Amino acid sequence: MHLIQVDSVQRWMEDLKLMTDCECMCILQSKPISIEKEEQNELILSSQYSTCDNLQLLLKRAWIISTELTRIAQKLEKNRWQRVHSMTVRVNCHVRSMINEYNTFSRSSSEEMHQLEKLLVDKCSEFTAFTERCLQTEDEEILKSMKSCVNETLTTVAQYFGQLIELVLTQEAQNLLRQIELSGSLYVTESAIGSLFSLAQEGAHLCRIIAKEGGVVALFKICRQDCFRCLYPQTLRTLASICCVEEGMHQLEKVDGILCLADILTDTSQSEATHAEAAAVIAQITSPHLTFTQHLSSFLENMEEIVTALVKLCQEASSGEVFLLASAALANITFFDTMACEILLQLNAVKILLEACSDKHIVDTPYSRDQVVTILANMSVLDQCASEIIQGNGIQLLMEMLFERSSSGNPAEAAACERVQQKSAVTLARLSRDPEVAEAAVKLSCIPRLIKLCRSPTERNNSDSVLVACLAALRRLAVMSPDGLEDSDFQQLVKPRLVDSFLLCTNMEESFV
Repeated sequence: MHLIQVDSVQRWMEDLKLMTDCECMCILQSKPISIEKEEQNELILSSQYSTCDNLQLLLKRAWIISTELTRIAQKLEKNRWQRVHSMTVRVNCHVRSMINEYNTFSRSSSEEMHQLEKLLVDKCSEFTAFTERCLQTEDEEILKSMKSCVNETLTTVAQYFGQLIELVLTQEAQNLLRQIELSGSLYVTESAIGSLFSLAQEGAHLCRIIAKEGGVVALFKICRQDCFRCLYPQTLRTLASICCVEEGMHQLEKVDGILCLADILTDTSQSEATHAEAAAVIAQITSPHLTFTQHLSSFLENMEEIVTALVKLCQEASSGEVFLLASAALANITFFDTMACEILLQLNAVKILLEACSDKHIVDTPYSRDQVVTILANMSVLDQCASEIIQGNGIQLLMEMLFERSSSGNPAEAAACERVQQKSAVTLARLSRDPEVAEAAVKLSCIPRLIKLCRSPTERNNSDSVLVACLAALRRLAVMSPDGLEDSDFQQLVKPRLVDSFLLCTNMEESFV
């Protein structure tokens, strides 16, 4: 879950309420503070704001319990019985608090859930009593024999806990989807979709639960109703999150989701925000990192319409974010099917993308340039692409991309910069089979820059993939213009086998450059 990425001090401060609740629970043994039931409910409910907030609290409590169980196993291995017992008491309190909190805001709980709650609470009590007995025993042999029983109990607690969380999340997903399907209220539907999106952000496992419960079907139903047109962007954003898992993709195929997305993208009456979010869904389902896109047969049937709409969105994008989503979808499609490159060529996409790159308000990040150069790299396998790139001053752009560096030091941005350098070198290598392209690249001093990238690890952020691409481009240009290299560069970077030049450059110290 994304909670793991939170700063440790911030985490500690956020956990204070939960930890104090834990201490209260420990002292009062789950007894209500007030004798009057109505007063108690009023006190607890006053801190509850929405279903989304309650689910976040539940997930946070679940994360704490899961972490504690892991730590108990670690301490148990080291025979730290005092720590094991104190942590077991803490887990016991957290489990009771979690169940009480959930039952407070949950509208309905199944009999199966009540049984699981009882099993978990009983097993936690048994676990606490067990570790307390171990604490009172000093005989090493007895402790050794008891350790296996403690381990077994810990495993059972973890199993019951996992089953309960799975059931709770499934029930909450069902409740939200029921609201989406049955409510005619715009406000209720919007709130339910927002909560569903928050759930989907918690990871692939939750996306699988939502997909299995019919989330994709319900959301596409919204996208087919004009009365919910203002909710399309939010609905599509949620769909993009859910479709990162195979179950979501299968559901999308079953409900003709591709056709619905094509209709939205080609509908000129839809807002730019709606078009951008539809592009985001296309980018997600065509991601080259996914291994389960082969079944999207309907995508090929609608590909020309979709590609045409995405090129238009790139051309008319009013912001960098819109351009990024549209170009990312196009980039992924060029991996998905080679016919897309031919369609892009017919649509004059090279000129449109190159012109967009000259507008720093539109192509304003390494992430956007990464998408553009990906499209150019995949299109460069076509012979007709070379003349299009030359006419659009694309060689100059590729040369500039070889200088891409991260200004913030952010790891994600630095990785994007590496991809830009690598793909621009790959594109140059592919295009340089055309003498006209090679000549233009030489005139723009691409060879010295490629040599610098090969010899200086810091220039390429120590990236091996950038090095390989630069060596390949340099060798292609050296064939076309051998006079552009000094003898030492030729002997070390061009003449040897590629693997030998690669090893030479990776072992090269910065001081020798």
